[in-house]
Amino acid sequence: MEVCDRFLQDPGQSFFLFGPRGTGKSTWTRRTFPDALRVDLLDLATYRTYQSRPEQLAEVVRGQPRKQSVVIDEIQKVPELLSTVHLLIEEDRSRRFVLTGSSARKLRRTGVNLLAGRALLRTAHPFMAAELGKSFRLADAVRRGLLPLVLAAPDPDEVLGSYAALYLREEVLAEGLVRNLGAFARFLEAVSFSHACVLNVSNVARECQVERKVVEGYVAILEDLLLGYRVPVFTKRAKRAVAVHPKFYLFDAGVFRSLRPSGPLDRPGEIDGAALEGLVAQHLKAWTAYRTGRAELYFSRTIRGLEVDFVVYGPEGFWAFEVKNTRRVRPEDLRAIRAFRADYPEAQCVLLYRGQDRLRIDDILCVPCEEFLRGLHPGKLPTAGL
Repeated sequence: MEVCDRFLQDPGQSFFLFGPRGTGKSTWTRRTFPDALRVDLLDLATYRTYQSRPEQLAEVVRGQPRKQSVVIDEIQKVPELLSTVHLLIEEDRSRRFVLTGSSARKLRRTGVNLLAGRALLRTAHPFMAAELGKSFRLADAVRRGLLPLVLAAPDPDEVLGSYAALYLREEVLAEGLVRNLGAFARFLEAVSFSHACVLNVSNVARECQVERKVVEGYVAILEDLLLGYRVPVFTKRAKRAVAVHPKFYLFDAGVFRSLRPSGPLDRPGEIDGAALEGLVAQHLKAWTAYRTGRAELYFSRTIRGLEVDFVVYGPEGFWAFEVKNTRRVRPEDLRAIRAFRADYPEAQCVLLYRGQDRLRIDDILCVPCEEFLRGLHPGKLPTAGL
């Protein structure tokens, strides 16, 4: 596929760029900083050099033109380099460092705060529909996700099928994050059933036949590897009793499907529905990350089970989105979002569905999901043009 322009922007100073493997961090840095000095810690020879002598980075950087940017790929491989980076930034503020990584775990353990105030934090995400333009197809995105590594492959399904194994081998096993790799592999399969659901750690622990605290550690590993995230409950000025547990999402709809077992007893619509909701989640997550304004992603659920899938709240606005994997909107599909609007009349409420027509039912705007995703752009508010 052709290289797409990404919504990720250069902040104009040194920064960390975190994101799961395959989200295009290296491609973006090569296009954005074509003349930079590059240190690729995935290269075994480079890794060995800097692991044994991290101070050599200072010698190499000082030998380059003063205003040349420095890109260090997968900085978490040798976190000791952060001390040298800190020294070089203090020595000459005109030097810019771009530090990419697919895991924040080791950095947190070894002093990432050394660069607090000297390096910003940015995150890379799978493609947004608006980045792909006319090549975006909702049905394909629900089936394969939008991971650049997958979409660029000659055989996307094969790459997607091996993606989890890649992480098990190169991240979890290599970094010694778990003692029992088999139990973690079972956990990945079990937690896929929690995608787009309220996370019940005890249930996942029973499925994996391990202790609850072990599963809590595994979930933390997924979050550290940026493979999954939790969406908290929206509780501001709640008029009804609300749930307290967060929902869980794997970071890409295609990765979710590659982990989720399926067979004759599984309803395709159930898996498609979770994948569609996850696709919307990853778009809203990317939108909040790429925006210059501050906004947070939540969901709403009362203890009586009235659930609105996504709530976006921030200084610029207040939006609620319900996602339905259906081509026809039924009255019962509007029940939860209608109740949410009654509690929060300030919110702009939208139902997203798989149909083709934009509708207004009982003053609730119902928008085709593909149309909404195509129009979601970090430079605009989420309901701009609706």
